[in-house]
Amino acid sequence: MLAEEMALGMRVRYPRTGTAGKVLRIEEIRGVTFAELDSTNLLYRVDQLIPATATNKTGTAIREDAKNIIAREREYAAGSEFQDALKNIDQSCEGGG
Repeated sequence: MLAEEMALGMRVRYPRTGTAGKVLRIEEIRGVTFAELDSTNLLYRVDQLIPATATNKTGTAIREDAKNIIAREREYAAGSEFQDALKNIDQSCEGGG
């Protein structure tokens, strides 16, 4: 990303580590432009940052999917099929050694 494209408050991501956040300040040190992110309070080279495209909607969707999966797992664990399967095992570990 070019330094001219960077703006305070802009959401960006550092792709090498996946760190994302809003730009708190922009600073030039020895001819290299850096941006400080609110998530880490560290400086990142502006030419290494990319605009962040993730929004809250994806996080909410992931959270809802996880809630649905947990509900299904609890329903299955409480069901008779799972309880019957537990009755037919001898509780030993067959993991080898």
